[in-house]
Amino acid sequence: MSGLRSWIARRLLLGLGQTAAVVLLVFALTEALPGDAAVALAGDQPDPERIAAIREAMDLDRPAHERLADWVAGLLHGDFGTSLASGRPVTTYIADGLGPTLLLAALTVVLLVPVGVGLGVLAARHEGRLVDRLVSSTTLGVYAVPEFAFGVLLITVFALRLGWLPPTAVGYGTDLLAHPAALVLPVVVLLSRPVCSMARLVRAGMIEALASPYVAHARRYGITGARVRYTHALPGAVAPAAQQLARTIDWLLGGVIVVEALYVIPGLGTVLINAVAERDVPVVQGLAVLFGLTTVVLNIGADLVTRRFAPRAEAAA
Repeated sequence: MSGLRSWIARRLLLGLGQTAAVVLLVFALTEALPGDAAVALAGDQPDPERIAAIREAMDLDRPAHERLADWVAGLLHGDFGTSLASGRPVTTYIADGLGPTLLLAALTVVLLVPVGVGLGVLAARHEGRLVDRLVSSTTLGVYAVPEFAFGVLLITVFALRLGWLPPTAVGYGTDLLAHPAALVLPVVVLLSRPVCSMARLVRAGMIEALASPYVAHARRYGITGARVRYTHALPGAVAPAAQQLARTIDWLLGGVIVVEALYVIPGLGTVLINAVAERDVPVVQGLAVLFGLTTVVLNIGADLVTRRFAPRAEAAA
């Protein structure tokens, strides 16, 4: 138990270091952006005095290290800053876009785990036979299609030609749960590539686990095939899939910019696109920090799951 506590403490310290690196990197990158936010906010044919007043009001005339110190102090108190474009708190933008993005992410993950694991186990159970070849070729083919192209194809077939589903979420606002038909196509697009990745990872892990000595030993003791697969082999196959699941959730909470833009969903991806277009640096910084923190937390969770189910694999990594 002491070894586990020591490992968790080291992993948390590493996570804190990664978080600090994310904050510094985000600030440095936004500082390096071309152009001047004060000029952008001043409008067409800006007056030099107006530009100077905006720079002073937004503290843009202060040295970078002072603004970094104030920004970090605000982050420690949950203050992500104030939008340059509207004067609203950045947390308001995050709250507005978080609901639709979380809904899409939750629906995708709820379907991803059973479908991805189920396809992987099915392919591994029929290794080398027709079912395995069918699952492997289908997942490889679907994975090769970019999300944007796949989304346009789904809109063309199921929305424009057949008329079964709405092509976008325009007119539904942020209450997408009250309009489930508008969620079908975005969720299918979001599922397409992660399901393929997870199915192939689980298949490879299951095949390796089923050929391992401890599974052979379990079979010699007369343990049935289903119990061997789901009790002894599957936990070892889940370990690499946990890492993939963490990366998928991170990708989903990052806003899935392409999917949200394609289906006009007012999530975090749309907020980020608008902030970049308006050169609203505090909003861009706040979203980037949020995405970075999400990545760190999810990776720590995935490492814990990996150590729990396959400690030898984690130690080797």
